[in-house]
Amino acid sequence: MTSASAPGKIILFGEHAVVYGRPALAVPVTQVQATATVSENSRGGIWIEAPNVNLSSALAQLAPDHPLAAVINSVFSTLAIARPPACTVYLQSTIPVASGLGSGAAVSVAILRALSTYLGRPLTDSQVNGLAFQAEKFYHGTPSGIDNTVVTYARPVYFVKGQPIKTFRVGASFTMVIGDTGISAPTKESVQAVRILWEAHPARWEKVFDRVGEIVWDARQAIERGDTPALGTLMDSNQALLQEMTVSCSELDLLTEAAHKAGALGAKLSGGGRGGNLIVLVLKEKASAMAEALLAAGAKRTIITTVRAR
Repeated sequence: MTSASAPGKIILFGEHAVVYGRPALAVPVTQVQATATVSENSRGGIWIEAPNVNLSSALAQLAPDHPLAAVINSVFSTLAIARPPACTVYLQSTIPVASGLGSGAAVSVAILRALSTYLGRPLTDSQVNGLAFQAEKFYHGTPSGIDNTVVTYARPVYFVKGQPIKTFRVGASFTMVIGDTGISAPTKESVQAVRILWEAHPARWEKVFDRVGEIVWDARQAIERGDTPALGTLMDSNQALLQEMTVSCSELDLLTEAAHKAGALGAKLSGGGRGGNLIVLVLKEKASAMAEALLAAGAKRTIITTVRAR
């Protein structure tokens, strides 16, 4: 029996614009995890047990484009294993689904590592990242690649699609409260909505994406020098542009207002939007009170996470 876990993630800056070649910043959220455990079975074939999504099925019974089937088959294909041994892939996750926390990527990475190790040929980080990116296409249609990259390497990254990943220095630790709207928000749909806007008026939206890219660069510099107040101001600026892209929603806007009333240094959606999560920058000593304020304003759950200086 072998097991592997992978963390969640939040995008700090740059979602949606990252699909169009602009940079984004993202960090792992280790407070939530996806875990895959692979063990032999006596019933034959490959079985998938994923109680979080009410799935119990033989691999052969799933469509080839089912995300879990695709990622499992990608291991066999990569390792050139034509007749894999009978085994069960058991999945558990504390990462909310379709909420911008990288649930799909975390599950894929956990499966890739656990299954390849079980087969005696562990995949490299680079292989895991590449295969997880391919799996992301089943979840998101046109993925940026940021989810699988952050989850695979489990460290803060400055990411530009098609370029080598870059880590960045965190000058001073900062604390964030993640507030979940409870609204399932598949990233594929919001990415497609932005694509429609861009196709209709590319010049206008390229300028918007340029402004997002400038904010991302400024945010990276603020993080590196430990300038938390500046980081909060930049979060608010990024959120305004995300609203312009139509990927916010009334629930996220309500939580944003509540966060600022409770003393947020900055707040913005994280991920695809139209539901999912709000991330709030807050002084560490006010994190618990902020979590309570978000719950009172309608958040279904909260997570307090700290990005550590390094």
